[in-house]
Amino acid sequence: MGASTYYIPALALWAGLASKLPDLVRSWRDPLVRWVCWVIFLGGAGFAFAAPPTVAAVNRTSGIPNLAALLVYAVVSAYSASCLVLILHWRGGPAGHVRRLARRWQIGYAVVIALLILLFVLGDAPVERRTDLDTHYATSPWIGQMIVLYLLGHMTAAIATTVLCWRWAIQVHGWLRAGLWLLVAGWLLNLSFSTLKLTAVMARWAGRDWDVLSTVLAPGLVGLAATVATVGFTLPLYGPRLVALWRAVVSWRRLGPLWRELDGASPGAPLAAPIPWCSSWAVRLTRREAGIQDGLNLVRPHLDDQVRSHAQTLARAAGHTEEDAFRIGLAAMIAAAVRSHRADAPAARVAVAQNTASFASRATLVGVARALRTSPVVVAARAAAGVPTAADDERTPL
Repeated sequence: MGASTYYIPALALWAGLASKLPDLVRSWRDPLVRWVCWVIFLGGAGFAFAAPPTVAAVNRTSGIPNLAALLVYAVVSAYSASCLVLILHWRGGPAGHVRRLARRWQIGYAVVIALLILLFVLGDAPVERRTDLDTHYATSPWIGQMIVLYLLGHMTAAIATTVLCWRWAIQVHGWLRAGLWLLVAGWLLNLSFSTLKLTAVMARWAGRDWDVLSTVLAPGLVGLAATVATVGFTLPLYGPRLVALWRAVVSWRRLGPLWRELDGASPGAPLAAPIPWCSSWAVRLTRREAGIQDGLNLVRPHLDDQVRSHAQTLARAAGHTEEDAFRIGLAAMIAAAVRSHRADAPAARVAVAQNTASFASRATLVGVARALRTSPVVVAARAAAGVPTAADDERTPL
């Protein structure tokens, strides 16, 4: 496997860590934020230190053959512990109980890392192995035990995390549940990784060569596992935000025809003040909705309920539902009012009621905007008003 197979996931994870650093600075006392950052950092470090070029550089710089393997084992063990602790803090519960469980896992994996160091010091691994140390030294005294301890520690974390996430997932719903099921899938892949590695090691004990399980299949699984688990951790956080962003963008675009129709009522006087280019879509949507309400207030004296009633009747006769017909009627009334305002015509013969003119519902505003763009009934009402507006030339939404 090429170096990019290791470095690309590492860089992706560390880029995610960079996006979390402001949260860490603001909330560094929050254990959940701290452990999220630890998980992302150690996940990236595991990939970076396992890359063959990094392995060669660490061994060459230290002058100790295969020291990089010990470093990778220690980092992966710390990552396993961090994931377990993160799940505990994420799930919550009595603070004292969570702290005790988290401390036990931390101590347990600290002991594992200390034993890994001790076994490496006691053993002898004189020949550098950049990709197949697990199987090459599977039968070597102390080094073989170090390898098995590392794999068992990884399997323990995989099983424990899978069980925790599984039990939690069946109790919750929505984005959190989706994230937890992804974590289950990610840690099952991690379990498959360590199982393949351990199977290859045990094959060496039996005098067989199944190294392909450890050197080819297992690394591919761990890359996929890290990707799935990372998405699982971040989905409950960013999923609702992405949905809200998407809805804001869609609503902003759909309101475009209504915005432009009302903007044509007073050329040269924008419906709302400009906002910075970097404003969020939520701010843009709020500005557009506020501008639409201001535009409706501007043309309110010309909102003729007779125009609305007539257009609504025509829409019903054309086969539209009652709700769609109502929105088409409102759209026709607005289009006619804009033209009347432009022409400085007299006020409406039958002014529309105050509560009807407000159009407080976003769904109603979107329906009205769609009718302005697509309904022939609205086109007829606009033509009947007899005064062209700039909105006539812009019939497609932004």
